[in-house]
Amino acid sequence: MSDLLKVLIVDDSAITRGLFEKAFVRNNFEIAASVSNGRKAVDFCRDHNVDVVVSDYNMPEMDGIEAAKLLIGELGIPVLIYSEDPAIKTDVLATGAAFEKKPSLQSFDEIVFRDFTIKVRKAVDKAKSEGLSSHVNRSERNVESDTDIDSLLGERASFKVLCIGASTGGPTAVQEVLTGLGNNFPLPVLYTQHIDIGADEKMVRWFNQVCPNIPMSLARDGEIAKKGHVYMAPADKHLVIDYVKNDLPVLKLSDEPPERFLRPAVNKLFRSAARIYKNTCIALLLTGMGQDGAEGCKEIIKAGGFTICEDESTCTVFGMPQAAIEMKAASRVLPRDCIARAVVKMTR
Repeated sequence: MSDLLKVLIVDDSAITRGLFEKAFVRNNFEIAASVSNGRKAVDFCRDHNVDVVVSDYNMPEMDGIEAAKLLIGELGIPVLIYSEDPAIKTDVLATGAAFEKKPSLQSFDEIVFRDFTIKVRKAVDKAKSEGLSSHVNRSERNVESDTDIDSLLGERASFKVLCIGASTGGPTAVQEVLTGLGNNFPLPVLYTQHIDIGADEKMVRWFNQVCPNIPMSLARDGEIAKKGHVYMAPADKHLVIDYVKNDLPVLKLSDEPPERFLRPAVNKLFRSAARIYKNTCIALLLTGMGQDGAEGCKEIIKAGGFTICEDESTCTVFGMPQAAIEMKAASRVLPRDCIARAVVKMTR
């Protein structure tokens, strides 16, 4: 990518769009276009090359978060969402977008707007380093995946726990998987997500709104996990399975040092599942940067368990699944919209 980045500006205020255009041009950006809502942004990006989308949050027809899900998930375009309300940051980060406070528009402060454009450029660099990429043709890939799911009929076993690990873009991916599990899922679900401190409780509330079919709560130390319930690792705590009581996992929260700078770490959860549940464990490794979870998948495979890694075609960032695949630690590789169906077939 050249230094002259093509930026699409999205805001329902023409005055705001004009101020941003002025700032970006002065700071070595090319204006691809400026539009008034998220729906127009998605439509434009489907037909034009854009390096980054800078968007307001609150807009008519389609807001910034809904647009970001499509722009990042479908088209692989970095997105930065701005707002005066810092409370939306968790929702923004869940899409894989960056978040920044909206610059004051009371007066055009060149230094403030210059700093804002620098943050936009850093967001693009971060997205490139994390391997953000657009998706391949879904229709062709799903034909293969449907055949692969049918082959899982021979993989049915007495599975007793489902573990999920994810990072960048993970909440949206996990939402799709959990929704696809339907009602009365027969296993306890343990979920480790790389998340900022202070964002975990709001994330759980969001999941309970968007996935009413399966309740979620933050895991508590010593808690016995129930079937048909999701337990998410709190921020800055490793979630592991301590032991089993009546076939159900007893949870443990650990303050052990971060693994590869991560706490919670997916590897910690997956290794404990391999040790405790052996061949009765299913693990899903979804979108995310880095390699966390790959070694844990390997341990589950060695113990006789089953792992599903998300296919590159639907990953926001194909880092963690790719690492597991390269380690031959994936029992199956499936696009996101096929994962829940596979799990249901294996457990029902």
